[in-house]
Amino acid sequence: MVAKAPQPKVRDRRTGEIATDMETGVKLMTVDVMFAANDEVEILSITVPETGFSGELAMGTPVALTGLVARPWENEFNGQKRHGIAFRAVAVTSLVDVDPASKAA
Repeated sequence: MVAKAPQPKVRDRRTGEIATDMETGVKLMTVDVMFAANDEVEILSITVPETGFSGELAMGTPVALTGLVARPWENEFNGQKRHGIAFRAVAVTSLVDVDPASKAA
């Protein structure tokens, strides 16, 4: 379920430069989704190419994630080590039926 609508992924906060895919040059976006399992809820920030969104993705919209990959990362900044998991998907698709009349036909 969408927790925060898609926004451009910022590569450099100082300059405001928007991140792009290194292979295709397509602008990258981030979307926050809520993942619930075993009575626990996590908010995951997922990077997706701008072309990978379909349907309306407002807060609360149930979605399907295509090609989701989790990669560990680690870096050092000002002598402090940081680490985490980066999530990337090929596509995010709304599971909401936008035209219920189409099923009646």
